[in-house]
Amino acid sequence: MKPVIFGLSGPSLTADERAFFQEAQPAGYILFKRNCIDRQQLRALTDELRALEGRSDVAILVDQEGGRVARLGPPEWPAFPAGPEFDMLYDVAPMSAIEAARANAQALGLMMAEVGITVDCHPILDVIRPETTEVITIRAFGSEPMRVAALGRATLEGLAAGGIVGVVKHMPGHGRAKVDSHHLLPTVTATEAELEDDLAPFRALAHAPMGMTSHIVFEAWDAERPATMSPVVIDEVIRGRIGFDGLLMTDDIDMKALSGTPADKAAGAIAAGCDIVLDCWARLPEMTAIADRLDDIAPRSRDRLDRAMSSVTQADGTFEALVAKRDELLAIGA
Repeated sequence: MKPVIFGLSGPSLTADERAFFQEAQPAGYILFKRNCIDRQQLRALTDELRALEGRSDVAILVDQEGGRVARLGPPEWPAFPAGPEFDMLYDVAPMSAIEAARANAQALGLMMAEVGITVDCHPILDVIRPETTEVITIRAFGSEPMRVAALGRATLEGLAAGGIVGVVKHMPGHGRAKVDSHHLLPTVTATEAELEDDLAPFRALAHAPMGMTSHIVFEAWDAERPATMSPVVIDEVIRGRIGFDGLLMTDDIDMKALSGTPADKAAGAIAAGCDIVLDCWARLPEMTAIADRLDDIAPRSRDRLDRAMSSVTQADGTFEALVAKRDELLAIGA
């Protein structure tokens, strides 16, 4: 097994993808809108991925947060609220906001489990600040670390109840980035003391089964390398100060914050201490180069992957009842 999660080019596997994946044996797959047409098609696709891998517990990921970040969307799937709606309810009724976030995530989980998805890249635990870029503010749970942690915990619990593994992101925090790491490399100049607020939600949820890095330079820890490529940030901050021992994957290595070839970036992230590389865009020459460059997954990383996937339980609850409960609670803060 190679320590990489690959994207797929369309709603079904091509012959070339099928042959490549059988040879490369990636650790998992990530889906986007281009892969998700309707329930029947998507279930057939995820079933084929499981058959290809010969494992029922293969990691099949999606970014399904709600709001603008939703790969499964109308008209086939219902729209879901984003983090700021739960943040607003928290101002009025904290416990209701937590229950609404839990019900919302459980409904999300049921919806994803129905079509064979096993991992959701959610919740986002970044703490909003005045300088936070819009790519985060439209998704995040707020500006108060313990509120973010409380809503993030409820989301993790709800996803688990719906049969889905959650991924906390973007470690060790994206809230101080002033530019979008999809396009540029952000540099954060805050002191170590100031960065404690950013670490707090991740520390509170250090037990999460999976986590995702951020492509951001934190001058207080490593002025030369973004977190994804920094052994200092990964070992001393994410593994050390935060105490996270779950599976650590990169954010998409195709994002413009990182420089170099896809294979160089993949190898650099693994060398820095990431367990898994995330490569989203299904470009076969790039995927081949990455697979050729990477060794087999390290035993410790494989153990973390297996531990995370074994946390998936039988989905529980009724979708309609959970959505109704969420909507009734959100109406309190309307």
